[in-house]
Amino acid sequence: MAHSTAGTRNRAVPRPLPDPAGLPALARGSVPLMALAAGLSASGNYFAQPLLDVIQRDLHIGATAAGLIVTAAQAGYALGLILLVPLGDVLERRRLAVSLFSLTALFLLLTAAAPGGPLLIAGTLLVALTSVGAQVVVPFAATLAAPAERGRVVGVVMSGVLLGGLFGRLASGALSELGGWRTAYWVNALLMAVMTVLLQLRLPRLPRSREAGAMSYTGLLRSTLALLRQEQLLRWRAAIGAFSMASYSVQLTALTFLLTRSPFDWNAAAIGLFGLLGVIGVLGMNVAARLGDRGRVQAVSGTAGALLTLSWLPLLAGESSLPWLAVGVISLNIAQQAGLNSCQNVIYALRPEARNRINAGFMTLFFLGGALGSALASVVWSWAGWGGVCLLGGLLAATSLVLWVLERVGTNGGARPVPGAVTR
Repeated sequence: MAHSTAGTRNRAVPRPLPDPAGLPALARGSVPLMALAAGLSASGNYFAQPLLDVIQRDLHIGATAAGLIVTAAQAGYALGLILLVPLGDVLERRRLAVSLFSLTALFLLLTAAAPGGPLLIAGTLLVALTSVGAQVVVPFAATLAAPAERGRVVGVVMSGVLLGGLFGRLASGALSELGGWRTAYWVNALLMAVMTVLLQLRLPRLPRSREAGAMSYTGLLRSTLALLRQEQLLRWRAAIGAFSMASYSVQLTALTFLLTRSPFDWNAAAIGLFGLLGVIGVLGMNVAARLGDRGRVQAVSGTAGALLTLSWLPLLAGESSLPWLAVGVISLNIAQQAGLNSCQNVIYALRPEARNRINAGFMTLFFLGGALGSALASVVWSWAGWGGVCLLGGLLAATSLVLWVLERVGTNGGARPVPGAVTR
């Protein structure tokens, strides 16, 4: 448990906990493997986005049905976060991860073979539901990592998730040119099957906690919600993460609208390549991870919130200037990924025995924030154009920064995970 420096009412600085007996250390090469696994698992949720027009023509479905494919991916992932990720605290984690990866491979095959829209939508929902195996791998890595390197390890694995989303879109477009839209799903299914075998062979078995092992499934879900009530820092960080992701999603959604009109007039392929600037966000995440491991997680949080807010100034100037637009996109990506890593550094230090439930609660609210940002961006774009979008994104980012300041005040200085503060 973590306790405030002023007393027991807040959990601000985790106190040392006894190292659980028999906990294995990270084997050589395990971190890159887990990052690759998380990236492959996440990538399948993004395959359909650049292929909607091709799928629509091939399956003879309407635009509404094609749009439901993306909705199904979002809904399935959200359900998986809240319904499946908490199981990592009661089931043996390697078995859970391997099971989810194997099911994802199977559902990718079913999706690839879908003869029509309804089965494609159902397959997409199932793929997204089990692709939360990536969010089982992240706390798995955090548990195996030594306290002094936990931030770095989590940063590397989360970088895999980020890169999986970015390259998933590109890969699906390229593979569709080679053999049609189904090719991306066939190839990803094969890769997921291979990864299932590698995870089974390379990852260690982890002992379950006695407390969690005695829970029923409904008790586990109630416990996930209870953690949000009990852990003040989890609530703060979930709110900070949700607003920062909302700001980030405003840019993701509205950028396509901007680049398809004058003076840019870009096609979908050019927009996809421009989106690769998001890869630079990986640098922000890994720098933040190393600073967090040195006890500077609060400095990272504050800096990330400020940079996220200020990034909307070059984005505003980018309405008619590609260089300023690129500066804004790069800055926003670095800030978002650094802020996410600092939030994870804090929440994973709270209760080592409940990391999967904590991750489930945090990530559910995180992605709900992203969905809210996307919805608001579409509405504001219609009403106020790019200027209104930038104002919206800046306000959401500023809110995340204000929440960080309030967290510092409300928790007597906030959480600052330090090396050796928690168990692996």
